[in-house]
Amino acid sequence: MDNPQNLLITGTRKGIGKYLVEYYIEQGFRVIGCSRSAADYELEHYQHFCLDVSNEPAVKQMFFEIRKGYGGLHVLINNAGIASMNHVLSTPMKTVHNILNTNVAGTFLFCREAAKLMQIGQYGRIVNFSTVATPLQLEGEAVYAASKAAVFSLTQILARELSQFGITVNSVGPTPVATDLIRSVPKEKIDHLLARQAIPRLGTFEDIANVIDFFIQPKSEFITGQNIYLGGVS
Repeated sequence: MDNPQNLLITGTRKGIGKYLVEYYIEQGFRVIGCSRSAADYELEHYQHFCLDVSNEPAVKQMFFEIRKGYGGLHVLINNAGIASMNHVLSTPMKTVHNILNTNVAGTFLFCREAAKLMQIGQYGRIVNFSTVATPLQLEGEAVYAASKAAVFSLTQILARELSQFGITVNSVGPTPVATDLIRSVPKEKIDHLLARQAIPRLGTFEDIANVIDFFIQPKSEFITGQNIYLGGVS
């Protein structure tokens, strides 16, 4: 890029987030990332912050540093998320609060603070993460699926609230991907889930990046409040 854009990704220590960092640096973006613990890698054109995405003072301080160091923000990808597979009768409230704090409160907080920076330049692209667990009504994923349903509702409403600032807000709903998030899930459960997709395979990092690419390009200015589920789930 002649004038590289500033792109922020949450949950970048490993998995999808780490892949997206490397991918968008290759695309010419200046990338900022964050996670609760330090990243075990260093890359040119990448800065990492350590924080909990639901910690408002820490998040606000990070955005202050972004404004001071980069002058603004063009793209936000809310990748950070946690899940827990439990039957409702064996789901402790600590798990409920952890999932809602990270997936819902964290997404809201980053959208709000990013929009404050984006409105300065009257331009922005926000991509949130939903999940196929919601439309598939996956047993054992009640709280996780509900949290991501909230994220999509948030996405739709913020799309309306932020459109006046040239900011679009969309979401992508991955199928299971071979990351730590599904490593503890029994194979038979994963196979059963995949069989419910039109394309019965695990998703890939490339599948997810393809949708994000579509949402964040400048000419997608007329596309907002939308969600794309992968794998043929609707």
